[in-house]
Amino acid sequence: MASRYWMVSLSVQNSATSPWGKVQEQISRNAFDTPLYHFNIPNLRVGTLDSLLALGDDILKSNSYIEGVSHKIRRQIEELERVSGAESNALTVDGVPVDSYLTRFVWDEARYPTMSPLRDIVDGIHSQVSKIEDDLKVRVAEYNNVRSQLNAINRKQSGSLAVRDLSNLVKPEDIVTSENLVTLLAVVPKYSQKDWLASYETLTNYVVPRSSKKLFEDNEYALYTVTLFRRVADNFRTNAREKGFQIRDFEFSSEAHESRKQELERLMQDQENLRSSLLQWCYTSYGEVFSSWMHFCAVRVFAESILRYGLPPSFLACVLAPSVKSEKKVRSILEGLCDSANSIYWKSEDETGGGMAGLGGEADAHPYVSFTINLA
Repeated sequence: MASRYWMVSLSVQNSATSPWGKVQEQISRNAFDTPLYHFNIPNLRVGTLDSLLALGDDILKSNSYIEGVSHKIRRQIEELERVSGAESNALTVDGVPVDSYLTRFVWDEARYPTMSPLRDIVDGIHSQVSKIEDDLKVRVAEYNNVRSQLNAINRKQSGSLAVRDLSNLVKPEDIVTSENLVTLLAVVPKYSQKDWLASYETLTNYVVPRSSKKLFEDNEYALYTVTLFRRVADNFRTNAREKGFQIRDFEFSSEAHESRKQELERLMQDQENLRSSLLQWCYTSYGEVFSSWMHFCAVRVFAESILRYGLPPSFLACVLAPSVKSEKKVRSILEGLCDSANSIYWKSEDETGGGMAGLGGEADAHPYVSFTINLA
């Protein structure tokens, strides 16, 4: 599947032979590695020249916007699949791969009646895509909110012992709590453990001998318990801090621990449900936006061709996917298929530095309508 296509239209006025046949023959003979497809555009309602000119700038702005929304949804799909490790599914429009939808485009008369003014079609497409983008923002914000909550919990559970949540490291049997006794939790630098074990009983009076027990160790610290009389707890904290040992405030509660566990499980389930729902929505919405974008491109080709070649509408619209090395050759072929006077006019303008940019706004001016569609 190519990720970059050219959409072009060539004037077929005063053509004695089949224009499509001529294009096929020239491309197959001189650039056989370039896929070529006929792009079918219905007879749309032309309106007045003034209305077409007024539509020109809006078409360019809307095209950039719609293309941007399609890429935003595609990137969101890639991110969701990367997070879950799921295999990527093909992007489709109602089950049709997007590249096939582009190269075998059929106008949807039910959604976009051809008798509608071009302005109404353009504004309608822009409005539809805008609603989808607004919905995307709401859904992504909801998903990211749950992810942020989960990340905050995970940081608390996986950070340094100096700051992390200790509830999942301490068991009920590790704690002694009575009217007179209390168990404190000490965070000891990893390389000061010998110092702790040699000194904790003497940091204050009334420390229960041999009561310190190591519960956990990470790359920086070790977590120890120590049991002592409740009345000397504050004095012990002060003396421990002076020796570089941190006493963490902790009160074991089985109810609070169970509540935190349930909250974590709920958030994990919510994240997976939202991820799955958002991914499915993105697949569907990408198809809708892509379909709208292709209809928009059809309107753009039609409008630019009328402004370029005049009335009545008489042009051939094609889609090509040249390789980078074939681009110059294909451009030369397309130029050779244009009306010779028109080609000479455009060449002379380019050579004098005054080349017309055309409605398409492409950096390079050509004697035919041309713009690029980037699928990725």
